[in-house]
Amino acid sequence: GTIHLFRKSQRSLVGKLTHEFRLVAADRRSWKILLFGAINLICIGFLLMWCSSTNSIALTAYTYLTIFDLFSLITCLISYWVMMKKPSPVYSFGFERFEVLAVFASTVLAQLGALFILKESAERFLEQPEIHTGRLLVGTFVALFFNLFTMLSIRNKPFAYVSEAASTSWLQEHVADLSRSICGIIPGLSSIFLPRMNPFVLIDIAGALALCITYMLIEINNYFAVDTASAVAIALMTFGTMYPMSVYSGKVLLQTTPPHVIGQLDKLLREVSTLDGVLEVRNEHFWTLGFGTLAGSVHVRIRRDANEQMVLAHVTNRLYTLVSTLTVQIFKDDWIRPTLSSVPIANNILNLSDHHVIPMPSLKAVDNLNPVTSTPAKPSSPPPEFSFNTPGKNVSPVILLNTQTKPYGLGFNHGSTPYSSVLNQGLAMPGMGAAQGFRTGFTNVPSRYGTNARGQPRP
Repeated sequence: GTIHLFRKSQRSLVGKLTHEFRLVAADRRSWKILLFGAINLICIGFLLMWCSSTNSIALTAYTYLTIFDLFSLITCLISYWVMMKKPSPVYSFGFERFEVLAVFASTVLAQLGALFILKESAERFLEQPEIHTGRLLVGTFVALFFNLFTMLSIRNKPFAYVSEAASTSWLQEHVADLSRSICGIIPGLSSIFLPRMNPFVLIDIAGALALCITYMLIEINNYFAVDTASAVAIALMTFGTMYPMSVYSGKVLLQTTPPHVIGQLDKLLREVSTLDGVLEVRNEHFWTLGFGTLAGSVHVRIRRDANEQMVLAHVTNRLYTLVSTLTVQIFKDDWIRPTLSSVPIANNILNLSDHHVIPMPSLKAVDNLNPVTSTPAKPSSPPPEFSFNTPGKNVSPVILLNTQTKPYGLGFNHGSTPYSSVLNQGLAMPGMGAAQGFRTGFTNVPSRYGTNARGQPRP
């Protein structure tokens, strides 16, 4: 077969995941997370078996919170992996968006589980099965203990940031109102309940309380429908807790500007526009790169005499306090250079008394003369090739500069120029910019600017 030199070996997807997992497992900080993950899998297995033996859908809904804890542990591992990885040419901004994607996926999966519980509960309301309470209370306390122990033992940076930055859920708002009433009676509890509780701890406690009420009502009155009602309550609490986090992480993935920093960004941009040498700040765009990381790009137009490096340093120094990943493009102002216009020239710019007009003869006069060129011009034939702007019968007079006058600011060359060189280089037509050369057939044209067609001096 063909031998390809210096060809990189292509790894499969499983091989790449194994390589990255070994990279994370090499860090001792991840050993604790891996241990909790293994215990979580064992706990989920026992809880699912107890859900099947008790036939309780409320315990199943509470078990889904334990599965969500497994997703949070995976997110924590991804956070450690992001800190180890460095930006690459493919991912120039780094890998911080992977942990945002992990949080978004975890919260969305938790909401899908809540919708599945609501669907099963609707079916159970039509035909309520019998609930066995033998292991219902045991499973409740096992799940509660493991969930709280996992949340309080491991510092999950992505979820901790999202729980504080996202808007409060309806469960947090109701508990906050109740906490204010309790803290008014017992002020010492304000450090625990206020300003707002951890949403994950709150939903674990609320779900365990619902299961305890279910166990008591079934044991006392054999009221099996309360199990379905508790499952609906746990599903609604799960959905209401995860929804604000999904919205916040989704906005980060959509590269939107956080609302709480818009006022600060406007203030910084106004300060940048007042810097020395800055004329305009345009095309500004700022977005959230990751949790707590803001990226942005801006174009700054400066004066032509301004120092680019000095302006760049000042702009970066002002915006770097809020935008950690910043791209600033500096470009100087473009002056519009004066060009010859095709509009009529004002009298205050050119004095016609100091200039002379050479009338161009008609095309019939050209036929009576001896042409110098090899292609004589005829009225019925098209103009010669490569002879643009050939004088004809509809050509306006040409204004030539007098040798004694020097109009300033128009870009004309001063001094006397031989008439032959003027014909070789081309006559400057007003409004045409650069002059273009043409061929002529005149032989008895006077060689003096100030003479008419007969050779007599102009008055």
